[in-house]
Amino acid sequence: MRIAIMQPYLLPYIGYFQLINHVDRFVVYDRIKYTKKGWINRNRMLRNGDPVTFTVPVRKDADHLDIYQRYVAESYVPGKLIGQIEGAYRGAPQFAVTMPVVHEILNYASKSLFDFLDHSLRLTCQHIGIKTPIVVSSAIEPLPCREASPLQGQDRVIGICTALGATDYVNPIGGLELYDAGAFAAHDVSLGFIRTTKVHYAQFVEPFQPSLSILDVMMFNDLDRICEFLTTGFERVAPRS
Repeated sequence: MRIAIMQPYLLPYIGYFQLINHVDRFVVYDRIKYTKKGWINRNRMLRNGDPVTFTVPVRKDADHLDIYQRYVAESYVPGKLIGQIEGAYRGAPQFAVTMPVVHEILNYASKSLFDFLDHSLRLTCQHIGIKTPIVVSSAIEPLPCREASPLQGQDRVIGICTALGATDYVNPIGGLELYDAGAFAAHDVSLGFIRTTKVHYAQFVEPFQPSLSILDVMMFNDLDRICEFLTTGFERVAPRS
């Protein structure tokens, strides 16, 4: 049983989806603190050859609240963001195929930030052919709420691995310094990382702009090419000893 655990993001880069596709079960945190300056509710797309940020605004609220306690702002106008995406990608080869998915994601009715992001992840996975089951963390952890649990960071990850009977935990390469392989091994779980390597494709102009939202990948690549990226466009990296 190979699993990964991540917090949700708005249409994240392809490495996030490579991770989902690589594991047997993907756990998404709902009870984890919302961070204003992160990528939870924003990402980057290509416009006129340059990366630009797009955002789904979040209602102002107390800083200590978790993602599941936050809400999409009343000021959010789906049509405005959809129009920006249409303007940026109208000439892309997969525009006609991708825009219906964009409409369904950005017009989602729920104002819950977590529900909005969770829906966008599941719909994107469905569109690009990922069949890995996605599980919400609060359905696994022995809580009624996260505040009742003393587990944080690595211990929390190991707790979820144990609850699911995982034998292999995989994390993006950015977490290489965060986790101790010995601590996982003590619970009969191996630790590994993945790093995106072979994801390069034609955009409107050169030079290639990497690490944009999955939206960019979907606009410029057909589903067969995306499948190649998901299965062969990364490498496994062992933890540091």
